[in-house]
Amino acid sequence: MLETSARLLRLLALLQAHRDWSGTELAGRLRVSPRTVRRDVDKLRLLGYPINATGGVGGGYQLAAGASLPPLLLDDEEAVAVAVGLRTATAGAVTGIAETSVRALAKLDQVLPSRLRHQIDTLGSALVTMPMPGPTVDPATLTAIASAVRDHQRLRFDYVSHDGSESVRDVEPYRLVVADRRWYLFAWDTGRSDWRRFRADRLSPRVPTGPRFVPRPLPSDDLAGYFALSMTTDRHRYRAVLTMYGPADAVAEEVPPTIGVVEPVDEDTCVLRIGSDSLDHLAVWVAAFGFEFEVQEPPELVEHLRTLTARLQRAAWRDRDGTTQAQA
Repeated sequence: MLETSARLLRLLALLQAHRDWSGTELAGRLRVSPRTVRRDVDKLRLLGYPINATGGVGGGYQLAAGASLPPLLLDDEEAVAVAVGLRTATAGAVTGIAETSVRALAKLDQVLPSRLRHQIDTLGSALVTMPMPGPTVDPATLTAIASAVRDHQRLRFDYVSHDGSESVRDVEPYRLVVADRRWYLFAWDTGRSDWRRFRADRLSPRVPTGPRFVPRPLPSDDLAGYFALSMTTDRHRYRAVLTMYGPADAVAEEVPPTIGVVEPVDEDTCVLRIGSDSLDHLAVWVAAFGFEFEVQEPPELVEHLRTLTARLQRAAWRDRDGTTQAQA
């Protein structure tokens, strides 16, 4: 049997790991009686940990939110993950997060075991974090959105579109998405009866939130892929589909996820979906990726590639005096 102090720490770790525990389950994990579990729970309450008791056979326990934040128990991997996250957050896209992250990191570093501090310091000495350009989002806005997503509550907000126009939106919020160094809300727009994405830094939530809603099926099981496709292809005037003669992982290394979506076909072939409002951009991009390819659509891109090829060929064979050499 564990000593009382060690047992309390073990009990606290169990309560933090799961939302609900029955008294019988906790007694079995700690190898004590349910009565001892009840006494230990009372001791944790005296230390400031809010623990709710549930009824039923054998009773149960749940770690609740309190008026103040009690100490948290982290295992080695969790501590390293939090420290690394705080270091990278110093250049994040959230307003004011840098200073807050530094303060939290200083507190964590003070209590880290030497073995973990060495790991984190080694990583930190080699890590260079570039500050993110552009507007940042208020943490209160992210919290309001996340709460509405969690509680399935409709969200009303003032929104400024990319062209500067202002509107009031009423949505069913489903996910917060980080893409291209920005935060987005993915939601069902009740006014437009369609799925929409909204820049979080351009919206101002209204209070109170709307009524609860019954979640509808998401448009795709692969929401990240769906979102990437809408960001890189669907919103553009020209939407190209190309067969790329190269392995999907190799092509993906050359194609930033903010530009196109790569779908494997077999070991040596993949499909690239890419969009742009300019055929010139599309032609230059696909030619510069370094793979043989075949255009499936649109037909305008094929004709534009021929025009661009002829232009490049003339430039390659032109002398300094402007005359064009005869090609061998």
